[in-house]
Amino acid sequence: MRKLKLHPCGKFNEGYEEELTIFSTDFGRLWMWIGLFLLFAIIPTISSHYVLYVINQIGIAAIAAIGLNILIGFTGQISLGHGAFFGVGAYSAAILATAVGFPFWLSVPAAGVITAFVGIIFGIPSFRLKHLYLTIATLAGQFIIQYVLLNWVSLTKGGEGIFLPRPILFGINLKSDRVFFYVIFICFVIMTWMAVNLIRTRYGRAFIAIRDNDRAAEGMGIPIFRYKLLSFAISSFYAGFAGGLAAYYIGSITPEPYTLSLSVEYIAMIIIGGLGSIPGSVFGAIFITVLNELLSNATEFFMNIGSLSKIALQIAPLREFIFGLAIVLFIIFEPRGLAEVWRIIRSSFRLWPFSY
Repeated sequence: MRKLKLHPCGKFNEGYEEELTIFSTDFGRLWMWIGLFLLFAIIPTISSHYVLYVINQIGIAAIAAIGLNILIGFTGQISLGHGAFFGVGAYSAAILATAVGFPFWLSVPAAGVITAFVGIIFGIPSFRLKHLYLTIATLAGQFIIQYVLLNWVSLTKGGEGIFLPRPILFGINLKSDRVFFYVIFICFVIMTWMAVNLIRTRYGRAFIAIRDNDRAAEGMGIPIFRYKLLSFAISSFYAGFAGGLAAYYIGSITPEPYTLSLSVEYIAMIIIGGLGSIPGSVFGAIFITVLNELLSNATEFFMNIGSLSKIALQIAPLREFIFGLAIVLFIIFEPRGLAEVWRIIRSSFRLWPFSY
């Protein structure tokens, strides 16, 4: 009798090893290596100084956005203080570099650790508060940190700001955009790899369980308060690390950028990019950073034309309005963000020329 050979109608995992693999096929791994080659070999060589500046800003913003997505997208703890934590990291790196004499390679990770401890302090209300009340508590943290950065003059120099020394790594002066590009994106690749693997561990699964139903998670034996504080610490570490990189990249810092507007930008990044998605954080950082540059260039363009200068004055205050409009439109039409759009496009290419 002839035996029939059965073909499965889909890919089914038969063990935890298959479930935990990042790339299910060699094709996905190939595209990862192609992307890294383009990122480190092609983009720095063909980009102008301005384009490199924008790309570097995207890399820094993406690191911070990944941290916020771990807190909100994966753990379900809403925070409106991420911009302040970014500022804590920037000031920590600047103070360690100028007052203590820490080198670049040590002050940036140390800034992340300091910010993680600050994040734990402001994460303590998550023990009793949830949803809107936790949002208000983190908003209060935003204003408290903002006040401290501006008024603790003996430490932060107040409105005068702090000028950082030139970053030097392994004897290389990181003064150019192209050299700093490699530092930023090596850190970005490492931090992204850490985040992807974190979500695959028992800690990441505990975060997701708390997000889905914290009472059920507690019933399963998960110490939810401990994991909430851990999520705040990890999220703040990412923000502080990115803030330290930004401080060195800009060369000087003042308290003005680390306001509620910056926190809203990070919220917009993860909503537009996709909540609960590491690639979505990167897509959101690209979208918001490019949108910022487009609005700034449009304002500058109209300011240079005398008869249209009034239009420039109207464009400048519209940034928050456009961010809010983008968030609302994505929530209505694509609540899973740009990550879902990318998944649909990728699936379409995989199934082409068939429509199903």
